[in-house]
Amino acid sequence: MLHRTVGDLMTTAVVSVRPDTGFKDIVQHLAEHGIAAVPVVDDQARPIGVVSEADLLRKQESQADPGGHLAPAHVLSAERAKAHALTAEGLMTSPAVTARPQWSVVEAARAMARHHVKRLPVVDDAGQLVGIISRGDLLHVFLRRDPTIREEITTEVLTRTLGLDPGAVTVQVTDGRVTLSGTVPQNSLIPIAVRLSGSVDGVVDVTNHLRAETDPAAGTPQ
Repeated sequence: MLHRTVGDLMTTAVVSVRPDTGFKDIVQHLAEHGIAAVPVVDDQARPIGVVSEADLLRKQESQADPGGHLAPAHVLSAERAKAHALTAEGLMTSPAVTARPQWSVVEAARAMARHHVKRLPVVDDAGQLVGIISRGDLLHVFLRRDPTIREEITTEVLTRTLGLDPGAVTVQVTDGRVTLSGTVPQNSLIPIAVRLSGSVDGVVDVTNHLRAETDPAAGTPQ
């Protein structure tokens, strides 16, 4: 099966800034390009951090509230420093959590969840910035059409990978939800078929109605 990779889904026209880029210039970059964050790169185009809207809003949070509401009593020193920073170097969250073009969607999603970030700069073998992948980009796999998903499961999973007779298994796909029904030669193939079908890009869920032709232990029909 040909799973979509980070390289397939990432944005390659990346807007980036330098460590000495000023606060207002960063805000302008975000507004002009309709983005919520920018990677900060060094002289070798290697990401060293990311400045997001949340980082920029530290300055607003630190200002006096016109309504007279008090600021939070306990503010982390890092957040306080960002509130007074004037350039990307002081504003950015670092080090940058990066991804590789060959990563799968699963790897990228797990990295985002593990590090509590919404996007990952993508770097090549030299560590240089080549793209950026966001949560929204990862969700694009779920835009695949049902007939395309059905064809991949039938051809790649059932026929080529498991060597099953495609006429013996019916694959139905509705809004990414897959239903497998029919018969397979051995009971042990059922969980494999379900797992591999669930790993196809764009699949939301798999319902299993498969049954085995014979019981491997007893040698009797199921």
